[in-house]
Amino acid sequence: MSRGDVQQAITQVFHDEWARVVATLARRLGDLDLAEDSAAEAFAAAVERWPADSVPPNPGAWLTTTAYRKAIDRIRREAKRGDKQAEAQMLFEDVPAQPLGAIDDDRLRLIFTCCHSALSMEARVALTLRLVAGLTVPEISRAFLVQESTMGQRITRAKSKIKTARIPYRVPSAADLPARVSGVLAVLFLVFNEGYLATGCDADPVRPDLTAEAIRLTRLVRTLLPEDGEVIGLLALMLLTEARRAARVTADGELITLDEQNRGAWDAALLAEGHRLVRERLATGTAPGRYQLLAAINAVHTSARRAEDTDWSLVVGLYDRLVRLDPSPIIALNRAVAIAERDDPAVALAAVERLKDSLGGYHAYHATRADLLRRLDRCEAARAAYDRAIELAGNTAEIAHLTRRRDELP
Repeated sequence: MSRGDVQQAITQVFHDEWARVVATLARRLGDLDLAEDSAAEAFAAAVERWPADSVPPNPGAWLTTTAYRKAIDRIRREAKRGDKQAEAQMLFEDVPAQPLGAIDDDRLRLIFTCCHSALSMEARVALTLRLVAGLTVPEISRAFLVQESTMGQRITRAKSKIKTARIPYRVPSAADLPARVSGVLAVLFLVFNEGYLATGCDADPVRPDLTAEAIRLTRLVRTLLPEDGEVIGLLALMLLTEARRAARVTADGELITLDEQNRGAWDAALLAEGHRLVRERLATGTAPGRYQLLAAINAVHTSARRAEDTDWSLVVGLYDRLVRLDPSPIIALNRAVAIAERDDPAVALAAVERLKDSLGGYHAYHATRADLLRRLDRCEAARAAYDRAIELAGNTAEIAHLTRRRDELP
């Protein structure tokens, strides 16, 4: 069946099945608005998947099942979010209702409130991700590259400190915001990352609900602190990353790496806004922070018309500056990828091998190592590295990509 025939079939199914699917869902869910929204998501999924998979034998049943699953996922997410926000409020001392203060948005206000200076930065971020963003302990532990038990203990200790120290649930004033904003940005960055490439094997590989919410809240933070360079840098980074979302996963659910993406499918408006923010920060002449440097690196990547046109010397130079600010093994790993492009895969592999002790349990370490070994024609070692990366990866799109690359080895 040609693509045109599939599109015609989808149109016909829409006319024939829309009312029945919505009515069926409305009876099951008791919510007409939710039924209509979920049906629309199911039809959108059909437009993406059927041209590749062909129209199923029973299109109406496929749409009803898909829409019902999406509705249940939404209900669970919303229920979890409400429970976590209520838990966050119960943790703090019971005090009379206070004015809204400087922040009008409920969720952003709660994030700022939870990022209290009495807690360590890691505790602030982990606790807020759990209670406000609704991420699970496994998702948070993967973001921090620690064991689930370690992260669970960290969150428990943070809750205990709030209770024993009687830290008040106080709406932050405008004067409180600068001292708390670094924790807030860390939370928003990790929420965005979980949406950009979900770590749970039972979740969709990309979660646009999380990326959209992270961008929305970061825009609000910018209205509160319009001169904060790191707020602007994080917003630019998110926009330049989100602009590539439509080109990042195939219809079959496989991750498409940056060098293989169709750059014509990138969102031109988001790219333009992200590039403008990066240029504005550069024009100030002030020393850039971590998020501004990450945004600048993304600006270099997305400015190239083709992957081979990327200015890798500039990318490496930006990573050199970033390493001085954030000497984390993740940054060192990403810098090694740029070194492979600018210099030589063998030089990059030596740099990657030095990260084994700190990143040995991280799938991206093994995936990067596998790619470098493949480029050096060390196929057996590459195959073993791909196997380890597949074993550790939780994202289904990444697993599909890594599996294909492994199976392409001679």
